[in-house]
Amino acid sequence: MAKLEVLRYPNSVLRKKCEPIDVIDDEVVRLARDMLETMYEDKGIGLAAPQVGITRRLIVLDIGDGPLALINPKILEAEGAETMEEGCLCLPGINVDVERSTRVRVTGLDPSGRELDIDAEELLARALQHEIDHLSGTLIIDKVSKLKRDLLIKKYKKAQQ
Repeated sequence: MAKLEVLRYPNSVLRKKCEPIDVIDDEVVRLARDMLETMYEDKGIGLAAPQVGITRRLIVLDIGDGPLALINPKILEAEGAETMEEGCLCLPGINVDVERSTRVRVTGLDPSGRELDIDAEELLARALQHEIDHLSGTLIIDKVSKLKRDLLIKKYKKAQQ
C-alpha cells in the first residue's frame, strides 16, 4: 500500500467530471486500498479519486463502522435536509455549513464487483453525498453564496502562505 498525495484547492483536477470505471482490475483495487490508507493517514472520513489526481468514479469512506469503497456510486433517492459543518482534505482549515439530505439511498460496486445498495442516514449519508459531489467537480465552497465563497477562498489562500 502507498500513501497518495491529496491535491489542494485550486488544483484543476478537483473541478473535473469523473469517468465511470468499466473494468474492476488490480489497478482499481490497489487504488481503493491506497486511497483508504491516505484517508486514514490524513485523518479524513472520506476520499474521492479526483482528490488524489484520478478522474475516475471511486470513493472510499469510514465513519467508524469500517472501510467502504464504492465504484461508480450513484444517489438513487434522497430525502430530508439538515445543515452541518463540513471540512475537506482538499481545503485544510476551511469549514463550511452545508445543507445535505438526511437520508440517501446509494448504489455502486465494491472492489470485488459486487453490487451494493446502501440506505444511509446521518453522518454516512452526509459523507456519501460529500464524496459523490467530488466526482462531479463540486467542492464544499460551492455550497455557499458567492460572497461567503470569496471570503473563504481569501482566508484559505492567506493560511496557505
